[in-house]
Amino acid sequence: MMKRKLIAALVSGVLLLPSLAAAQQAFSVKPLVEKKVTELPAGDLFWRIETFDSKEQAQAAAGPLGLVAEHEGKVWLFELGRAGEASKGGKRVAEIGPLPRIDAPQYLLRVNEAGGPPGSVTSVHTHPGSEAFYVLAGELTQKTPQGVARVSAGQTLVGHAGDVPMEVSSTGSAELKELALFVVDATKPFSSPAQLH
Repeated sequence: MMKRKLIAALVSGVLLLPSLAAAQQAFSVKPLVEKKVTELPAGDLFWRIETFDSKEQAQAAAGPLGLVAEHEGKVWLFELGRAGEASKGGKRVAEIGPLPRIDAPQYLLRVNEAGGPPGSVTSVHTHPGSEAFYVLAGELTQKTPQGVARVSAGQTLVGHAGDVPMEVSSTGSAELKELALFVVDATKPFSSPAQLH
């Protein structure tokens, strides 16, 4: 009886290992902050990323296209605007752009926190607008029909126009931590399954 229980425990443990390994390789994506707007400024658009000493300072500096969030022990302001602009009191981290423009009746501005261990990968998908990346740690690889792009910690990447199939993966030797910044059509599904050709 004891032997049978031990064998059953070992078998169930072995059967659990592959699913545990698969779960550990998952690419994680979580919304950090978002807002909907009805208009975007004319001209080329850029995401400006800054950090602040306090959430109150960041909120006071944020314009109508600014998103404030706390992440990784810092207060962040993500502001959509023109190149070269700066917020009072902020420490500049990065400027990403110009972004591919879209026309929509309403826009969703969203920042996701994302990443995973080396080897983790998203499913192939599209967004109804642009996605830009800022890598906090590790290495990000984006594969699209236009080719493959790799960026490491401290670097940025401007994504492609809306509805371009993509696959994002963690390809460095350390865990990938990244911020994904979106300007998408708020009236369409945020993400849709796709295929890379």
